[in-house]
Amino acid sequence: MLASLINVTHLVETFGYPLLFLVVMAESSGMPVPGETGLIAAAVAASQGKLQIEFVIAIAAVAAIVGDNIGYQIGRKGGRWILERPGRFHSQRQQVLVTGEPFFERHGPKAVFFGRFLLGLRVWASWLAGATHMPWRSFFLWNATGGICWATAIGLAAYFLGNAAGNAIQTFGLFGLAAVLLVAGGALLAHFRHKRHAEAAAGAGEEVEGAGGER
Repeated sequence: MLASLINVTHLVETFGYPLLFLVVMAESSGMPVPGETGLIAAAVAASQGKLQIEFVIAIAAVAAIVGDNIGYQIGRKGGRWILERPGRFHSQRQQVLVTGEPFFERHGPKAVFFGRFLLGLRVWASWLAGATHMPWRSFFLWNATGGICWATAIGLAAYFLGNAAGNAIQTFGLFGLAAVLLVAGGALLAHFRHKRHAEAAAGAGEEVEGAGGER
């Protein structure tokens, strides 16, 4: 797989915005390259002052939308034939249909939005949308919404939390990162509540001692 052969982090840091656009567009159009890794690398670079996070998010969103529309046209004109024909990666391509088609049947156009956040479907969602002849206007609406939300969520998470967020997203996905953040936030909230109750109890104890001394 191309993702295993490309040091996309180094390339994005070296070539900046144009490389970010290319890898995100390529992944979105159906090529197995690490587009999300490129976005994470660019956002981390922005947190270090090497890039601007506003440009990183905007470029990633536009690239995702453009790439998805290329993939949609490929899928509409011959995507099923490409996915089903014998040859290299045949089992992986078949798995795309086995996994993706039921997902599209259950969720309809919203699958384009949710597919943006799922590793396997992010690469093939646009092809599946075209192959199943989803109306283009509906596809474009959900595709654009998903691309903007994805670029914003991943970009800001990696920008503010750095490499730790990037590693969590790559390992567990964005929903996994959200779960980790919720657990961490809950633990932090419980800690502050416990601390506040302890301080309130200590203050009450001091008031009781003071009242006893006055007597």
